[in-house]
Amino acid sequence: MAPPPSRDFPYWLVAAVLVGIAAALSIAASDLYAQIFVTVAKGIGITIFVTIVAFALASALGLGVALMGLSRSKVLSQVARFYIEIIRGVPILVLLFWIAFAGVPAFVALWNALTAPLQAAGLLGEMQVRDVSLLWRAVIALMIAYSSFIAEIFRAGIQSVPEGQIDAAKTLGLTRAQRFRHIVWPQAFRTILPPYSNDFIAMVKDSSLVSVLGVADITQMGKVYAAGSFRFFETYSIVAYIYLLLTISLSLALRGLERRMRYRSEA
Repeated sequence: MAPPPSRDFPYWLVAAVLVGIAAALSIAASDLYAQIFVTVAKGIGITIFVTIVAFALASALGLGVALMGLSRSKVLSQVARFYIEIIRGVPILVLLFWIAFAGVPAFVALWNALTAPLQAAGLLGEMQVRDVSLLWRAVIALMIAYSSFIAEIFRAGIQSVPEGQIDAAKTLGLTRAQRFRHIVWPQAFRTILPPYSNDFIAMVKDSSLVSVLGVADITQMGKVYAAGSFRFFETYSIVAYIYLLLTISLSLALRGLERRMRYRSEA
């Protein structure tokens, strides 16, 4: 008698691949869909740039906030908690608009006020709001938004490391930095990786929000083409298809990384 099929077999992946192949063949066979795909795909570079840069900066900021939250200093821990709760409570789209049209102008005004003596001496030029491109305003907004979520992921991962191992490292004379590098972080990262990967994939999708600022990402290229051709169904179908290609590919790669790390830890 044949063994029952494994419940772990990725039937969903087989279905997704078949749908993807069918969509690719349809695009190749249609001049209209091919034209839309080529046009929209011009925004892939911006989407990837925004995602990688914003997520890398958010990770660095999130780690700093997480370490502040775990600090013995009540002031630092409360500042970290205040930051996390405030940022998480604001919708990303609202934060994007605030950073772009309120935060950056306020920063420029503050910068000019603080550097006024240097500007008067001719050592620095006056900074203009237009000097900060909409692309970088979007990156800053996504960085701040995601740093609050990543900080909580890092905090939970670090706290998952048994205290006994940290105490043992102390008895060996390891410094705090050495304990974090050699004991805490390698173990915490295995706990952190699944939710951290989910946030990275979510960042790919949320990068589409930069289109509201006119940044020429995938979504913006689709909006412009659809507005000019009135081919809304075809255009947004292609936009969705490209995002699915990106997110499913990332999901598979990150799952493979998780499995590899799990096998190494069990070996």
